[in-house]
Amino acid sequence: MRELSARALPDVESMPDDVPAAMEAARASAGLAHLVQAATAIVDQPRCQRAEHGIPTLAQADLGRLTQQPRIATALRRDRRRTAAQRALLREQLARYPVDDAQVAPTRLGNAIRRFEEYGYDRFRLDTQVLWNELTGTCPEPLRRQVDLARASVDFFVALLAGHTVVASAAVAALASSDARPATLTVTAAILACLTIVWYRCAVTATDEWAAAVRGLVNTGRKPLAENLGLVLPANIADERVMWALVGKLSRLPYDEKAGALNRYRYSPPSGNQ
Repeated sequence: MRELSARALPDVESMPDDVPAAMEAARASAGLAHLVQAATAIVDQPRCQRAEHGIPTLAQADLGRLTQQPRIATALRRDRRRTAAQRALLREQLARYPVDDAQVAPTRLGNAIRRFEEYGYDRFRLDTQVLWNELTGTCPEPLRRQVDLARASVDFFVALLAGHTVVASAAVAALASSDARPATLTVTAAILACLTIVWYRCAVTATDEWAAAVRGLVNTGRKPLAENLGLVLPANIADERVMWALVGKLSRLPYDEKAGALNRYRYSPPSGNQ
């Protein structure tokens, strides 16, 4: 697995030329977390703001320290030679990693799945892993169908991968038999081993549609979920994040008096119905 950033690159045309390589290489180096944060802050700064005010002096110093690292300098030279299409492909690959570096898994498929498992929590503090049944039970049927179909595609390639791995292993084990046909078994095992690589990459690519379906489920399914839980979705995004964090804790942990903070988000029926 490439030791790349777990954070997708922003618009490459809106960033300084030396930021993409710095972010890519620095995240693979220990002890540079604060420098990476500085580079990320530069990238996240709006283009018009950078054009008007430039890069802050402190950020320039941190970025300069980044580019002095040998590995980063090498990546920087390579990154400057990339075309816009090559950078777009790099952004597509990096988008298959979780936003939170702490959530990075040891495999590409694990990261590709983990990126949308953490989507709801990262954006809204909505823990979709805990509230998945509630979320899918209250969302519109087309959304639920999209998620199921997208997951079926990934499951299909994973099943092919597992099946061919088993058959290839059986072919290798059969070579120990006294009446084995070494040429046939060797070719069979080699072909199936190559196919497992193809199926694995197909499974990783198929997660893009799954991720899009889950993103749509979270973005449009939060309101129906809140209403079915007897809650009113706050107009302020910060308040909404607090509300979903409280809902997640109430569902995941034993009851605590602090859960009473959720009362201010609960739906109050008209006084005539009380």
